[in-house]
Amino acid sequence: MSDTRIIVKLDVKPPFVVKPVHFEGLRKIGSPSGLAKKYYLQGADEIFYIDIVSSLYRRSILFQEIESVAGGLFIPFCAGGGVQSIDDYSKMFHHGADKVVINTFALQNDPEIINRAAEAFGSQAVVVNIEAKRLNGNWVCYTDCGRINGNKDVLDWAMESVERGAGEILLQSVDTDGRKRGFDIELAKKIVGSVDVPVVVASGAGNLEDIKTLVEETKPSGVAISSLLHYGDVTVQEIKNYLKKETQG
Repeated sequence: MSDTRIIVKLDVKPPFVVKPVHFEGLRKIGSPSGLAKKYYLQGADEIFYIDIVSSLYRRSILFQEIESVAGGLFIPFCAGGGVQSIDDYSKMFHHGADKVVINTFALQNDPEIINRAAEAFGSQAVVVNIEAKRLNGNWVCYTDCGRINGNKDVLDWAMESVERGAGEILLQSVDTDGRKRGFDIELAKKIVGSVDVPVVVASGAGNLEDIKTLVEETKPSGVAISSLLHYGDVTVQEIKNYLKKETQG
């Protein structure tokens, strides 16, 4: 179980990494390239860089920002935010991304972009980001930092995304994001158990115990951490050491 990847998620509102609560109320944390390098040196298995406002503001992707972050890393680097075309995917890879994450355009405009991207670049390079919010006992997909209802059931969309060629799911919970009170275990268990691709679970780590509970109860491919690391509560290596010690056997 301690083989679970420890991934650092950088929510970016250029030129800063920010930390929202429930995807709102952004607090500036630092520079993307500086933080990415710091977490890489701490032992992160992967970095997720998500420009959380490019779709919301309807502006173009800042490829130079992505390139500056990718340049200092020698681990897998996944980037996203504002992706609307195969050309965007291509430029992301050209500027240093190993994988590209998509949400808004695929959900609201054209889900076929997942098929086209998987055919062009391979499923392993296509990550679908799901922002889940609980409504009337079910989870619904949201976009644009949890602001816009995508009118799609989270489980249905996760399965459809994989059928279309997505090689990985990033699962975020709008309800638990930034609260540091634990993950939505029920949601994570449901998605991890329903798709046959890696699922990275984000949103909710308040302490090491929360991460252990998530790993033991849902067995995700990876856990994406933000607040715990950004506020200096722990280091990546401390998370790994804890999991290794606590989940042996």
